[in-house]
Amino acid sequence: MTNVVITGSTKGIGLGLACEFAGRGANVVVTGRSRNSVETALVELGPHQGRVIGHIHEASDHGCQSRLWDKAIRELGSVDIWINNAGLARTIWPILDTPLDQVEAMLDTNMRGTIFGSLVAAKGMLEQGGGKIFNILGGGSDGEQLPGIGIYGTTKRGLDYFSRTLARELADSGVVVGRVRPGMIITQAVIREAKADPENFRKSRKTVNNLVDTVETVAPFLVSNMLAFDKPGGMIRWLTGGKIAMRMLKGRFVERPDQFADFGL
Repeated sequence: MTNVVITGSTKGIGLGLACEFAGRGANVVVTGRSRNSVETALVELGPHQGRVIGHIHEASDHGCQSRLWDKAIRELGSVDIWINNAGLARTIWPILDTPLDQVEAMLDTNMRGTIFGSLVAAKGMLEQGGGKIFNILGGGSDGEQLPGIGIYGTTKRGLDYFSRTLARELADSGVVVGRVRPGMIITQAVIREAKADPENFRKSRKTVNNLVDTVETVAPFLVSNMLAFDKPGGMIRWLTGGKIAMRMLKGRFVERPDQFADFGL
């Protein structure tokens, strides 16, 4: 049975991945910053064939990452897959207008959280003889420059470099590092950002509607590819260049059903 740890997994794509892994019989450790968020996620996950364990966790704290690893080992015996999913996106400001506390929050959660999680997981997996680490990337990780994502994109671009370098350093060690680009997914964070800047959302809604997907659509694809993944430094990507081009072309002739309507937007 596969043992999986997912940081930042009480909502959004993290919770979707936890649901999908647990539904396939895996043991899953779900993490969040508050007891309430963890308990709510455990209720939503419900009973499964495998064990689902909750853990209160702060990704940007190295000590918390170590304690998460120790708990997973204590409860499950080993960790086969470790997913650094905890992340924070603030995408409504140009770089110079981004509040300093939001800059610090994105650097802490995205950069420190993923790097510390990778370090702890990699060292632990070397000791146990192998495993897989996946780092969730996002907008900006391939160098594209889009309005409002200057700081967020910088963190994800840096994490792409970090992930590829770590994968190379661990080549042939039995520890495989992979990069994941889940695409444009409608999550609580996306809804929050849209409501915070309704004018820009209105302007981009038609285009974005052709590209977004729900957690329920994307999570099965990601989990299947994670389970089969064996290419150090490789990329699991839902929204490929070909898929983007096809959707945009189709959108010129056939209007896609409104993907945001069910989310109050």
